[in-house]
Formats: sequence, structure tokens, C-alpha cells
Amino acid sequence: MAHIRRLLLKCQTVPISTIQRMTANNVDQFREISTSREVWATTSQDEFTSSPVPVAEVKRYATDCMVSLGVKTDHASALADVLVAADYRGHYSHGLNRLEMYVQDISTKICDGNAIPTIEKDKYSTALVNGQNSLGPVVGNFCMNLAIEKAKKFGVGWVTANNSNHYGIAGWYSIMAANQGLMGLSFTSTSPLVAPSRAKKAALGTNPITLAAPALNGDQFVLDMATCTVAVGKIELQRRKGLPIPEGWAIDNDGKITTSADVAMKGCLMPLGGAEQTSGYKGYGLAALVEIFCGISAGATYGPNIRRWMDTKRKANLGQCFIAIDPECFAPGFETRMSDLMSYLRHMEPADPSKPVIVAGDPERAHMALVDSEGGIRYHVNQISASASLAQKLNVNQMEHIA
Repeated sequence: MAHIRRLLLKCQTVPISTIQRMTANNVDQFREISTSREVWATTSQDEFTSSPVPVAEVKRYATDCMVSLGVKTDHASALADVLVAADYRGHYSHGLNRLEMYVQDISTKICDGNAIPTIEKDKYSTALVNGQNSLGPVVGNFCMNLAIEKAKKFGVGWVTANNSNHYGIAGWYSIMAANQGLMGLSFTSTSPLVAPSRAKKAALGTNPITLAAPALNGDQFVLDMATCTVAVGKIELQRRKGLPIPEGWAIDNDGKITTSADVAMKGCLMPLGGAEQTSGYKGYGLAALVEIFCGISAGATYGPNIRRWMDTKRKANLGQCFIAIDPECFAPGFETRMSDLMSYLRHMEPADPSKPVIVAGDPERAHMALVDSEGGIRYHVNQISASASLAQKLNVNQMEHIA
């Protein structure tokens, strides 16, 4: 255990298999390492946290919910995979917290859960896909697989999609490419929730950016970030827990910064960087960049024209973009240089010894390792209650916990 403690405190990547083996009888000590540092964000045992739910059981539950609404099993499973991956990686805002939204879209028939995406244009390394209003993860998997196929043939695959829906964590798709030795990027437009710098009304979405790049021995750089200060799901979680939000996350209807999660949900999110004085205009520019790659390029609904968040009166028609790049088309030794850079960054002397320097993807790896060591995912009790209510409503079995 001392060995793994030294590796984690140095922020050196530790294979999950190694962590599983070394922490089998030391779960409490591993939790201490993970939860004592903000960078290893994860759940901990308290009166507000459930006992672990096996990953396979979470997927079974999410799949059953969608199948109960008439969604065919392979499409329901594709959605469940993305939701479970979010919770497994520690991004609870985009896991089970999102399931009711998908249920609502299918229940109101505003989304066609059984539709199959089609290719409308196909030219060399590029393609335009019509998502046919199918589930976002179904469209996303289709497009990234197409981009990967093109990258292996042409060196680059660039695919845009229209007529899509919310596709879960953007990183799911970039990791698909990285797992095959490629660089993967993905972008999506979302409902207008972010106020541009100097505005007090929303016009752009949270519009995430993700890049996954392979390094040696299965290590990966995985950037997955919203172009606003925080994703709306984080505010939803704070509201679900009855907690305030930090300053700089959102503004109220008068354009004033608020710390109330309830008020924030009725107001607007702030672009990455916050106020203009703290470079919020840069996040605003990045959000517009994503909109150009997605809604504008794909001919989908864009910016302020996208349906409002949780509105099920009209189709989402989201635009999305998927890129795969073969690094072997450039200078040899890409993965070696990636590992060298990541190792250097991880071993830099931290300003605060309790907060080691990390690279994108490290907190998620630590969270996955903890989930594996405990045998399942821990949820906030309010999420467990909401999931139980949904299970009863849809007449499916509730999730079973590890005693």
C-alpha cells in the first residue's frame, strides 16, 4: 500500500489492475488517499452516500428503463454505456442524473429511440450524418466509428451530424478513438444556457470540447470540458442536494452573479473565465467555435435557436462534430513524447504539497480505481431515491446495492 500511496501522491499513473490488486484489502486507506485531495474528487461514506451499486447493475437498470419505453435493446444499451461511464469516471452530473431527461424525450415521442443514423454526404476524409432524431449516444457512436474508419484510411476523419440529441459525456467519443491509437476530438452544441460576455440573456450552450490522445502503456490524456464555467448538470446536482453554488458559476435574470442553484437554473450560466474582467470573453469565444464546428457546419439548429433546456415540445436537432486523427501521419514517436510530457507535468513540484500536479484524465482514473476496489458506484441518497421512483414509474426493478 505504501508503494501505491507514493505513486498517487506523485500523481504518477497507476494501472487500474495494479490498484485493484494492491487495494483489495486496503479500501479504507485508498479512500483516504483519494478523498483527502480535491484533485481526486470522489464520493465518500457518510449519511448522504449510498452503499456501492455494481457497475453492471447500474447499466442493467438504465437499459431496462429505456427498453420499458419501447427502445430496442442495442440502442438502450448504447445510452446506458455512456451514462454509466459518466458515473464510473466521477462525472455524476451526466450519469443517472440525466436518465430522466432521456425518458422524457422518449415518452413524449420527441426523440425516436429506434431511429438509425444515415450518411448524407461522404467525401474522402469527411462526412455529414443525419442522426434521424435518434438517441444522442447512438448518433455519436455511429459518427465516431465512421471518423475512426476514415482516419485509418486517410489519416484524418472529420464527421459532422445534424438532427441529433444530447449525447452524454463528450469524452466517451474521444476515448473511442484514443483506444485505437488515434487522437479523438468531439464537440456538441447544446441548449442556450450561457450568456455571452456583456449579455444578461443566454445565447449559446455549454458546448463542450474534448481531446483524447494515446500515450505509452495504455496511458491517455483525456480533456473533457465545458466552455462555460461549469456544466448545468453541476448546478442541478447542487440543487438536488440543497446546496449553494460558488460565485462565478451563474447569473440571475438581471445579469448579476448568484450563488443560489434555484435562481441559477432560471438565469444563465457564465462562460469559462466568468466575468469579462477575468477573461470570460475567452470562454465565450470557445463556445462560438464549437457552435461553428457543430450547428453551423452540420446545418443543424444553432445558438439561440436551439430548444430550451428540458423543453420537449420540439425536436432538439443538435449539431455535433467528431474528429479522429492518426498521429502516425506526422513525426514518429507520438506516444513516447506524450508520455514524456505527461510524466514531466505530473512530477513538477506543486505550489501546495497536498495538491499534486495532474494532467487531464488523472482524477477520472483514480475514481474508476476506487469504484473497482469497492465493487461499485456510490451515489448521493437523493439520486438513489429519484432512481427508485423512476423504476416504480416504469415498472422495472430497482438497482440492487452491495450490502
